[in-house]
This record gives sequence, C-alpha cells and structure tokens, in this order.
Amino acid sequence: MGPLFFFMGKKTKQHKLIIAERIDSMAQQLHRLSLDIWSRPELSAQEVSAHDTLVRFFSEQNQGWTVQSQYKLPTAFRASWGPLGVSRGAALNVAFLCEYDALPGIGHACGHNLIAEVGAAAAVGLKAAVETHAEQAVPVEITVLGTPAEEAVGGKIDLIRAGAFSDVDLVFMAHPAQQDAPFLPTVTIAEMSVKYHGKASHASAYPWEGVNALDAAVLAYSNLSALRQQLKPEWRLHGIIKHGGVKPNIIPAYSELEFYLRTPQLSDLWELKAKAEACFRAAALATGCQVEIIYPAHTYSNILPNFTLANLYESNGKALGMKFPEQPASFSGSTDFGNVSFLVPGIHPFFYIGTDALNHTEEYAKAAGAEVAQLHTLRAAKALAMTAVDVMCCPDLLQQAREDFRLAKLRAEDRHANPEQT
Repeated sequence: MGPLFFFMGKKTKQHKLIIAERIDSMAQQLHRLSLDIWSRPELSAQEVSAHDTLVRFFSEQNQGWTVQSQYKLPTAFRASWGPLGVSRGAALNVAFLCEYDALPGIGHACGHNLIAEVGAAAAVGLKAAVETHAEQAVPVEITVLGTPAEEAVGGKIDLIRAGAFSDVDLVFMAHPAQQDAPFLPTVTIAEMSVKYHGKASHASAYPWEGVNALDAAVLAYSNLSALRQQLKPEWRLHGIIKHGGVKPNIIPAYSELEFYLRTPQLSDLWELKAKAEACFRAAALATGCQVEIIYPAHTYSNILPNFTLANLYESNGKALGMKFPEQPASFSGSTDFGNVSFLVPGIHPFFYIGTDALNHTEEYAKAAGAEVAQLHTLRAAKALAMTAVDVMCCPDLLQQAREDFRLAKLRAEDRHANPEQT
C-alpha cells in the first residue's frame, strides 16, 4: 500500500497537520513526562509515582479531560475526552494505552517510559485535531488507559476482567524496539511456579530418613532440558531453580523452580503446558516428593494482526520519515496487549529509538532516557494518531479494520477453518 498521508483529501490532511503541530509544540513537556517516569523506575503493580505523574499531566491540560486515578487497579488510570453534545456510546471511542512499569535491577530497560509518552502524545495530538476540525465522518471520544504491571502479572488482563475495555472501539499502543515495524508476531506465554516438598534429615548420619526436594528440582530441570529437544522450533521453554536448600549437610525439604513457556499460538500453549507438567510430576514420583504446580500470573495471548491498521500506520510512518526494514523471521516477545487484541480491533507497532542495543539490557535502559530517543518516540505518536484519523474520517476503512479483526479472531479460534470462511 502506498503512502496515505495525503490520500484522503483536505480534511484529513488538516487533521494530520494539526496532530504534528500539537505534538511538536508539546515536545519539551512530553520529554519531561517520560524522564520523570524513567528517573524513578518502579516495578510492576508498584508504579505509584508514574501513575501520579500521568494523572497530573492530563489533569493539567487546558481543556476537557476527565481523569480517574486508581482506575479499577491501584496504579491504573483513565483519562477521557469526548465531543460536547454527543451521548455516551454514540461516538467512536479511540483508546491509547500507556505502560510504565520497570524491570528489577535495570530500570526502564524495555522503554515503558516511552510507551507512556507515546500514548499521552498521540492522545493530545488527536484531541487537538478533532477539536479544530469536527467534520470527520463520526464523532470521536478519546480515552487514555494507564495499564500497569505488564512485565509481571498482566495488568491489562485484570483491566479486561474489570470491564475497562467494554466501551472501547479501537485501541493503539507502540513499543520500543530495534527497528520500526507495523507488526511483529508476538507469542503466548505462561509462567509456571513449581514447588517440591520433601523431608529434611541429616545428609551424612541418616540420609535414608530424608526425601530430597533438591533432587526433584534437578530431575525436573533435566526432564525439561530433554523435552526441549523434541519441541517445535518456534516453542520456547526456559527457567531457573529459585530455591534448592539451606545447607549441604541438611537434606533439602523444599525446592522451587520458575519456568516460562512460549508458543506462537494459544492452542499450542495448552499442549506445551501438558508436556511440562508431566515432567514436573515425573520428578516428584521419582523422588517421593509432593509437588505443587502454580500459574502465578495470567497467560498472555499472541497479538492478533490487523493489516488494515498496520498498513495505515506504516504509510503514515513513512510519510513522517520512518524506515521499515524487512521484519525478522521470528520474534519471541510476549505482551498482555495480545489479550486486548482478542477483544478490540487495534495495533501494537514497534519503533526504533536510536540504538541497536537489545531490550532488557542496561544499554537499552540508558537509551530509553536519552535525548536521541525523542525524535523516534514522538514520530511514533504522530503515526498512531494519524492512523486513528484515517479510520475516523473514512467509514470504509473503519469497517475494513473491524472485518480484519473478525476474521483474525475466527482464524485464531479455528486454525483449520475453511479458507472460504477466513
């Protein structure tokens, strides 16, 4: 698809120019917002300062934002703006998502401070355009959702269950990466916590009285390593032994492992879970230990593609100077946005921030706070807001995006569907 920046006529061009102008005029304020979050990294579900910073940002905007702090979760928020004289539910509700949790020990090494900045910038840019030119095809409501705890427990899934997305029609967010990409096929992920309970005894005087929980953990780890040889190339299985005993002369009565399981499709994940559980239970049987298998966090789904929205984003991005190299053959990242993508049509593009460093490294954490990242971050925000303009000004594109969502969901639910149905 060719560039769409100017293809829809004068009104759409005016909307997009206003978006760019408003975001550029707020560049310093938006950078401060990002730096405030970056300089005080907070772990998942503990993002009190980031929550307060974003709530304050929207509360201090000049006009019209309704802001709800601690929205359904202690560190989530909602900021909304809607056109006057339009009844609730009659407008197209466009949502931008902000993430802002950090990683243990290395801070914002996944650039979630920049995700928050993108969501805020896109929202204020789109609001300026809609306020200035209200001639779009449908009335528009703009929502910003602060979605905590992506790195650990899946805050978006908690928000889904609490009804936070029930009135949303389209959803947008963008994530920092090593390149600009309108879509990357993320994978599903499940976290497993496995606990073995044995019996302590003196390891030298009477070891036969003990039941060795560390042996169970080691056997389980070896079982899973052997299983890995027979897994499909796209499947991932990786973990650690978190607890293995107290002292060498005490038979360990307790051990604990933590594993992540990843597959491209949710249906594959259930199969991998069953195989992994069999390995853990076999180790318990071999050693005489009792085993607990716990899933402490939500299961993250893969992201459903929406090629209409992704193509629009790419075209807007190219018009703004983005480069979109060939996508990597595989990508093993996971996000709770995948669960949102099964509920509402949306996109989750990735954007370059001026470094080749890899996410989840100290180098990437440094880059996420650097001045050079700002050009790329605000460009991604403009492209998101401009993509929203495309669909709100053209009912055919909006319908096409909704149809993409319907068909992608059908394919996910039935991978063997008749091609004529998909």
